[in-house]
Amino acid sequence: MAKHVKTIEEKSIWEDARQMLRKAERDGVETAWDRLAQQTPHCSFGEGGICCRICTMGPCRISKKAPLGVCGADADVIVARNFGRFLAGGAAGHSDHGRDCIEAFYAVAHGETEDYHIKDEQKMLRIAEELGVATEGRELLDVAKDLALEFQESFGTKRDTIAFIGRVPEQQRESWKKLGIMPRGVDREITEMMHRTHMGCDNDAANTLLHGARMCLGDGWAGSMIATEISDILFGTPSPRKAKVNLGVLKADQVNILVHGHNPIVSEKILEAVNEQELIDLAG
Repeated sequence: MAKHVKTIEEKSIWEDARQMLRKAERDGVETAWDRLAQQTPHCSFGEGGICCRICTMGPCRISKKAPLGVCGADADVIVARNFGRFLAGGAAGHSDHGRDCIEAFYAVAHGETEDYHIKDEQKMLRIAEELGVATEGRELLDVAKDLALEFQESFGTKRDTIAFIGRVPEQQRESWKKLGIMPRGVDREITEMMHRTHMGCDNDAANTLLHGARMCLGDGWAGSMIATEISDILFGTPSPRKAKVNLGVLKADQVNILVHGHNPIVSEKILEAVNEQELIDLAG
């Protein structure tokens, strides 16, 4: 059967992206779509998640003729292991965004940087009170020091749960407790997932997937939530506004800077720098 070649119209619903793809095609520039075509059809074992490469006795591929891997893992266990490690990579990357924000906030609190400042003082004080950090009669930066440590604890192993667990509705918390998926710390849950899915460890697919839920809750209710709150504290709480997006923001008569990712620790500084007269003069 002949392989279907996607048209540019099938590759994107956005006209600006279609224009860029047409230009890439004219200029002979390879894109992700070209590389995807080179990689298809995909390996059916890999696509089904039933290929295991975790130990050095593999890789093992599950089929009717060989329903178990060398270690005895069946298709369900192997799929759960692969999915668990897939989740761990995402949770690590997502929560590291929060860690970057904590490091910047910690540096501000300890006077180690002049590049970042507390812009939303009231929000910082509200969060400090929410997390049990004393605020009355204290200097702002002293409160910030304790709050930074409180945020850091949500990444470690000293406590049984994360800082913002009080925001979770009580009924929801009870459900998490019954299922054994109450998150204890961002790094702790990611590390445990890598441990569980290592050779000779967790051999129960449902158990592995439940820990995947626990790990992702740690990311969502700690890593990314902390990142959001610190971003507001350091850069100001945003409000809705109209803005141009996608490739339509590129301008032929200006210097265009593309920043990969959405970590504000870098992008906010670039936004400040591009408004400096010296750089504007250089661009002209």
